[in-house]
Amino acid sequence: MPYIAYFRKKVRFCNAITNIVRNFANYKQYSTRQMNTIKNNDYSIDNEQLARFAKAMGHPARITILQFLASMDSCYFGDIHNELPIAKATVSQHLKELKDAGLIQGEIETPKVKYCINKENWEKAHTFFDTFFDNKKEKSSCC
Repeated sequence: MPYIAYFRKKVRFCNAITNIVRNFANYKQYSTRQMNTIKNNDYSIDNEQLARFAKAMGHPARITILQFLASMDSCYFGDIHNELPIAKATVSQHLKELKDAGLIQGEIETPKVKYCINKENWEKAHTFFDTFFDNKKEKSSCC
């Protein structure tokens, strides 16, 4: 019996340390978000949205997911996972990033999740990227 009590005490101690670390991490994330909000006030909303889309598209797996979804009306998680040579958890993380950026949307159909392109934001991204790449001056030299 004393060993079990000792073990429980150790587990409670470890849980307390874990909670302290989580609280500190959450505080750091909040502080960083607050700082980023203050720093980014100089940028236009369109530029911030363009950067968010670009960041979400900044991985080959996400580009593959977007191409796959763009070629279909909608599809289930399993179909997307079968297209990529990566673990299901990694596919989920990529889908979450694309969903957070607003490029895709998901619909729960128990026990499956169906994903599709968010058409409104897809058009916005298309417009933002077109404007960004078309906005250049013709120069004879680089500098």
